[in-house]
Amino acid sequence: MAVQFRDYYETLGISKTASEDEIKSAFRKLARKHHPDVAKDKKTAEEKFKQINEAYEVLSDPAKRKKYDELGANWNQPGGSQPPPGWGGGQPGGGFRRYGGGENGGGVEFEFGGTGFSDFFEAFFGGGRGQSAFGGGGAGFGNRATGAERGPDVEADIMVTLEEALKGSTRQVSLRRGASDKVERYQVKIPRGVHEGQRIRLAGQGEAGARGGKSGDLFLRVRLARHPDFVVEGSDLIYEAKIGPWQAALGDELKVPTLEGTARLKMPAGTQGAQRFRLRERGLPNATGTRGDLYVVAQIQVPKKLTESERAVWEQLARLHGGAA
Repeated sequence: MAVQFRDYYETLGISKTASEDEIKSAFRKLARKHHPDVAKDKKTAEEKFKQINEAYEVLSDPAKRKKYDELGANWNQPGGSQPPPGWGGGQPGGGFRRYGGGENGGGVEFEFGGTGFSDFFEAFFGGGRGQSAFGGGGAGFGNRATGAERGPDVEADIMVTLEEALKGSTRQVSLRRGASDKVERYQVKIPRGVHEGQRIRLAGQGEAGARGGKSGDLFLRVRLARHPDFVVEGSDLIYEAKIGPWQAALGDELKVPTLEGTARLKMPAGTQGAQRFRLRERGLPNATGTRGDLYVVAQIQVPKKLTESERAVWEQLARLHGGAA
């Protein structure tokens, strides 16, 4: 199956010269609109949310964006970036992903579906080919008496939302081996509290062993989906609350989004920019079973334009505080 090119700029609805702030703003707007928890058509929204996440994963990372831009400009031109085997160009598309097995380029190709990432992403920005736990993609330990060798392990990325990490879930993942028309489907349990980089093991679903040896394992490496409201720091979540200078000066009560709805935060008078407020146990579960916290960071937004009456008020405040006005 040929790998199909994905236009990440088109996915986010931005130009190729978009700034980091414009990329982030476009992602947040689209991710909120298509988040499966809020959209009416959940199936369509889920697929769109994954595409938006994938685009942001690449374009928000300067190194990945540079690599993508170099490829995108010349991928089908003589002398351009050389794509991997199976590259076919065309319009954005989904489907399975393929991994070559064996350290000498042999083995079986594995194609995956249902993990949340496109074949294009995996070909250029994913974990790459399957890796053996016993030696960089090659065969595993052998049995000297019989000559049997354990098959190599295989890895793939799986996109997990923060909501899934909070509550756990069950996902269906498809796998096809080599040129076989048979598609195998597995119910994969996403455990509560799963974290970035954690591997979920499917025993015996890697490459077949040699001379009667056991098959390797399939590992699905967790990549947490980007969220429009929260940044993940370990088991803690960070939320930036945009407030007016009058709210910072006088204090206010804010409605703060959480993974389970909204919470109220009483912000004191005299709040400073970048000041953090802690909502206990509103983050993600950790290895001990307890939950991290949600930190609300105050971001004071100064008005860019003032009416004459507003300017008069600000000038009066400046005089009260010894300013030049």
